[in-house]
Amino acid sequence: MNRAVSVAVTGAGCLCAAGPDLDSCLAALFSGKRAPAPPRLFATGHSVPYPVFEVGENFFPATCPADPGLLRTARLAIAAAGQALADAGWEAEALTGLRVGVAVGTTVGSAMNNEEFYRDFRSGNRPGMAAIRHFLASNPAAAVARRFYLNGPLQTVANACSSGSDAVAVGAQWLRQGLCDLVIAGGADELCRTTYNGFVSLMITSPEAVRPFDRDRRGLNLGEGAGFLVLESAALEQARPGRTRARLVGCGAACDAHHLTAPHPQGMGLKRALREALAPLRDDWSGIAFVNAHGTGTLDNDRVEGMVLGELLPQVPFHSTKGFTGHTLGAAGGVEAAFTVACLGLGRIPASVGCDHPDPQLPVAPVQQVTALAGRYALSQSLAFGGNNTVLLFEKGERP
Repeated sequence: MNRAVSVAVTGAGCLCAAGPDLDSCLAALFSGKRAPAPPRLFATGHSVPYPVFEVGENFFPATCPADPGLLRTARLAIAAAGQALADAGWEAEALTGLRVGVAVGTTVGSAMNNEEFYRDFRSGNRPGMAAIRHFLASNPAAAVARRFYLNGPLQTVANACSSGSDAVAVGAQWLRQGLCDLVIAGGADELCRTTYNGFVSLMITSPEAVRPFDRDRRGLNLGEGAGFLVLESAALEQARPGRTRARLVGCGAACDAHHLTAPHPQGMGLKRALREALAPLRDDWSGIAFVNAHGTGTLDNDRVEGMVLGELLPQVPFHSTKGFTGHTLGAAGGVEAAFTVACLGLGRIPASVGCDHPDPQLPVAPVQQVTALAGRYALSQSLAFGGNNTVLLFEKGERP
């Protein structure tokens, strides 16, 4: 990746259980309010009602009504992408004539989780193709492009829980290569019974509210939502002064290929991704204000991530926002990139909710109160199944 040219971030949008928009999410984060609850979108037969973070129907804007022709992931993506465009000051009509790309990371949104279709098929029947057409029409990148009449490159990234961060890196590379004038990049994912049961079967789902980096953590809570950034070319940025919220300075990605679901015990992939993302700063990391950690609340993830942060960035404040959103899987990188950009502009980060008793076996602990920032840079980390690790490095812009 060409690191010589940073990319302007002019807009950010987010829709998740913490709130219907980015400002509402930030208010929840800084107030410490969260409300995990047993799933309402689907029924399960588990004796333990493992809590999740669902997006209420009232969180969707009036411009994004329920659509029987779209999967929930596509609808979440459209809502958050619209927020990001509005935050950047773009009307859909003004994008006409520009090369606007869309890169969306997802996991659940890339799979046809239609139990009725499969049940019908396994019973020897011939189910109709309506479910297939519904699924194909709901490619989240294509759905966003159709909604806003965009004509640039499209890519849906399905790379487990680093997908949202990977999509942001893809969008930045399109701009660096001169393929686009503007890119809408981030992640979107919905909750469904298939994913819920899968994580329960892995025995990494907590029966209580998630506790990232806590001594008594018992696993993750699943969530859903979408988060997007608007990335712009240098020419557009110069033509619209005062719009830059942040700059994407570095991207790092590495796969340690250690295990299907567990991170490398020494965090080798995360270390490589971190160093690659930080390469534009050369050897001076003193300006890093904070790290938005992946922080899922599972035993292995928090142990490895805490160890790596303690080794490479021992004095840098960090937190996990999954205590407010749950683990939104492919959306996590997009949601957390939006939070990172917003907190960098605010000059403070919220407490890492759920960490009441920091794990004494970890060399570092997340912040336990609202913390003022000193520094111009921030990192957003994503760790994923398959050993995937992606890290984004942002620099504070001139727009608060």
